[in-house]
Amino acid sequence: MRKSDKKIENLIRSVLTDVCEETLKSYDGFLWVTHTVKHASFPQSLKIICVFETNQDRAHFLMGEGQQHVSTAVQVAFSKVGVQLKNVSKQISYETK
Repeated sequence: MRKSDKKIENLIRSVLTDVCEETLKSYDGFLWVTHTVKHASFPQSLKIICVFETNQDRAHFLMGEGQQHVSTAVQVAFSKVGVQLKNVSKQISYETK
């Protein structure tokens, strides 16, 4: 991993840790956030995965305003560090463990 890749990775981890902590407080059954990325094409290649305890927790989250809340939180958090995500809703998926 190149030095620039490590910087990108650290930035992503920092931003997603903040989003995760906020989301943990707000939604039952939410467990963690993880990601995949191709550093050479960041931020377009960034894929964020929100993980829930059960399918029911995930469904409840998606039926409410959770999806919009997380999308906005991710977009705002990345904007604060100078990263613009063009279509954040397509870069986030919601899964169960």
